[in-house]
Amino acid sequence: MKKYVWTLLLSIAFAIPATQAQTHDLEHIYNPAADAKTDIAAAVKKAAAENKHVLLQVGGNWCIWCKRLYKFIEDDAELKAAMNNNYEVYHLNYSKENKNLPILKELGFPQRFGFPVLVVLDAKGNRLHTQNTGLLESADTYDKKKVSEFLKQWSPGALLPSHYVNE
Repeated sequence: MKKYVWTLLLSIAFAIPATQAQTHDLEHIYNPAADAKTDIAAAVKKAAAENKHVLLQVGGNWCIWCKRLYKFIEDDAELKAAMNNNYEVYHLNYSKENKNLPILKELGFPQRFGFPVLVVLDAKGNRLHTQNTGLLESADTYDKKKVSEFLKQWSPGALLPSHYVNE
C-alpha cells in the first residue's frame, strides 16, 4: 500500500509542473529587452528556409487585446496549426520601456492602427500587409472565421501566381 501511495504522490508531483508549463504566460508575451532587429532577421531567415512568411504581432504586455489574440490562437488547434504551418511568428514589443520606433518606421508605422496590429513579411523581409486586428474582433473576443481567413489569405501559398494564371 505504501508503494502505491508513493507512486501516486510522485505522479501528482510530476504532473503539476507539466500542467503549469502548458498554461499561457500572458504577462510575458512581449520582451521589451529583446533585440527586435536581430530577432526579426532570424525569423525571416527561418521563414525562407521553411517556405513561410513572417507574422509580426506588434503590441505589449500592457495590452489586453494583445493577450486576447495570443490566447485565442493558442487555444484553437486549427488556428494554431494554420499559423505555425505558414508563418514564423514574432511578438514585436511596443511599450514605454521600448517602442521599437526605428523598426516600426521601416514597417510603415503600423501602430497607427492601434494594438495589436499584425504585419506580414515575405521570406525576404518585405512587408506584404498590415492588418488592423479590430477588423478581426467580435464583441469582446476575436472571430475565428475572420482570423482563419486572414491567415489563409496571407499565407505563402495564397500568393503564388500559379494559383491565378487560368482565372
